[in-house]
Amino acid sequence: MGSLPHIVEDCMGVLQVFSDGSIKRCSLTDINVNIPVIDDGSVAFKDIIFDTKHKLSLRLYKPKSANLNSKLPVVFYFHGGGFCVGSHVWPNCHNCCIRLSSGLQALVVAPGYRLAPEHKLPAAIDDAVSAVEWLQKEALGESTNNCDAWIGGTADLNRVFVLGDSSGGNMAHHLAVRLGMGSVKAAPVRVRGYVLLAPFFGGVERTKSEEGPCEALLTLEILDRFWRLSMPAEETRDNPMVNPFGPNSPNLEKVALDPILVVVGGNELLKDRVESYWKKLKDLGKKIEYVEFEGQEHGFLTNDPYSEVSNEALQVIKRFMTETCN
Repeated sequence: MGSLPHIVEDCMGVLQVFSDGSIKRCSLTDINVNIPVIDDGSVAFKDIIFDTKHKLSLRLYKPKSANLNSKLPVVFYFHGGGFCVGSHVWPNCHNCCIRLSSGLQALVVAPGYRLAPEHKLPAAIDDAVSAVEWLQKEALGESTNNCDAWIGGTADLNRVFVLGDSSGGNMAHHLAVRLGMGSVKAAPVRVRGYVLLAPFFGGVERTKSEEGPCEALLTLEILDRFWRLSMPAEETRDNPMVNPFGPNSPNLEKVALDPILVVVGGNELLKDRVESYWKKLKDLGKKIEYVEFEGQEHGFLTNDPYSEVSNEALQVIKRFMTETCN
């Protein structure tokens, strides 16, 4: 009689992979997130299916104080979680989207996406493309569910921004590359810029910040586990989906990237890698800005969107959006 399946990968108890290949995921009700929902009534929201094939939904947020006679910029929000855990409807992400919508006076679009290890990369990146294509179909009146009133009556499709936190920041980068290379056509949707909050990149060669010290909620072991679970089999951390400047990554010099703002906490394991990303794109002549918040750790904006430092970050994002459109 063979031995019973045992756990071979454990992502903080939220996701467990067993020796027989089976996977256990905890539902939101089973997880002690310990983050209350903060809703001051300033923002309305609703859920919409945007990808029927993969049964993916998104959550739309609209500030109630919006002027009915003026259009709002659109901000995509792609959540983090190492491509393996998390959800756009988790309380921390929901609170962040409410704050973004009210603080930026924007229509926020928060899509879900397929997670690893059930769906290895590039599934999440492909889902990010699908979300933008959904907005395009809404704009062209080609949606199977008819054009959503919030899009048709509120959205300024000439002022669209993509914001991604952690793995969502990685997705935002690859979305920028696909749009910049012309492999994805989004017209009449016009993406003006990208905001990458500590984008989840990696590489075979370690950076100094990755080697420690650990953060309160993040360790190098956790980062490595996320990559093992999310990458295709036999791939290393120099895969182009992981390392934008790895040995097999595309040359971005001639790619028409729209403006990028990268934001990182000074105490993040990913800090050096994010800073290197900024320097390399800047050396290629790309319009990219780097802002570091001293003493902050991974996910500070998403996990505490009403803190003083998050308010500062929000003003940085607001300025970036305004300057990009001028």
